[in-house]
Amino acid sequence: MAEIKSNAASVEFRNVTKIYGKSKTPAVNDISLNIEAGRLVTLLGPSGCGKTTTLRMIAGLEMVTSGQVLIGGADVTRLPATDRDVSMVFQSYALFPHMTVRENVEYGLRFSGFAKKEVAGRAQAGLDLVGLSGYGERLPSQLSGGQQQRVAVARALVLEPQVLLFDEPLSNLDAKLRRHVREEIREIQQKLGLTVVYVTHDQEEALAVSDRIIVMNNAVVAQDGTPRDLYEAPANAFVADFIGEANIFDCEIASVADGVASVRLGGLTLALPARGFKPGPARLAARPSRLVLHPAGTPGTLAATIAKATYVGSHLEFVVSTALGEAFVVSPDVDASFATGQAAGLGFPAKGPVLIASEVAGPKM
Repeated sequence: MAEIKSNAASVEFRNVTKIYGKSKTPAVNDISLNIEAGRLVTLLGPSGCGKTTTLRMIAGLEMVTSGQVLIGGADVTRLPATDRDVSMVFQSYALFPHMTVRENVEYGLRFSGFAKKEVAGRAQAGLDLVGLSGYGERLPSQLSGGQQQRVAVARALVLEPQVLLFDEPLSNLDAKLRRHVREEIREIQQKLGLTVVYVTHDQEEALAVSDRIIVMNNAVVAQDGTPRDLYEAPANAFVADFIGEANIFDCEIASVADGVASVRLGGLTLALPARGFKPGPARLAARPSRLVLHPAGTPGTLAATIAKATYVGSHLEFVVSTALGEAFVVSPDVDASFATGQAAGLGFPAKGPVLIASEVAGPKM
């Protein structure tokens, strides 16, 4: 029985810029990145940020305007898509409706010089891997959306590419099915040790599947890091607000000593990691789940009024008014006794608030 193997290779961008036609505005602006072999790295960002263009430049479907693209250490900058050992799974699945599932999976193999027996063996291995071993003779129209997506994944996997690319692969599926299919993709990637570059605008999806996330905005890299890094220590206001929800407050760094900043926030003084910031005006980001409501007048809290209290089953959501503006707070304590109009104290635990840069996008990497 044939097996699907991994030929995982690294991907590197060196000062890559892409400008379309006569436009003076780059779609991708002087980005450098390095994706290790065997890792799943997600390109995340809003529409128009450059993530899909970046993916297409890896595939060779778009040529760079300047800079270099390397796969497995080899310069592929000027190679067409047909000469790159890369497979792509598209948002639309791109299955041939008149072909059976098996014929769809075999399609690329037939043009790659494999013997007929090898083609059949690889196709069956691909279907087994994605849990569709008994579906080979069906037509795509006889499958659910999730099953069609798995056929597209199998068709890409059987070619044993150096890099497997996903372009918004789950956007056509409902929420429950998205969660199921993304878990399957992650399981296959880890089982085979594939290099996967995955494009999405869904923050939860990116956090769930990725070894690393590259957040893009306005054609540049805003931040590159692990899901935990980006969620707990965003580099700037854009990343803080785009990865999950964040409360952003203006503050003042009074002093910095031994990597710790003394931060004035309203009438409070907080000791936070300095993160390279110097004394002066700054901004602070705090996740809703990292803020805590206390009884009014509790020492070390900011005076607040409950503007809105909402019960959503697993937790309570509060909008509170303070002298620094509104804040959104999530509490796992569904029995908390705060009601709309009630005075409270807004607390900032030692772990949670982080100093951030105020620019919309981070520096080029």
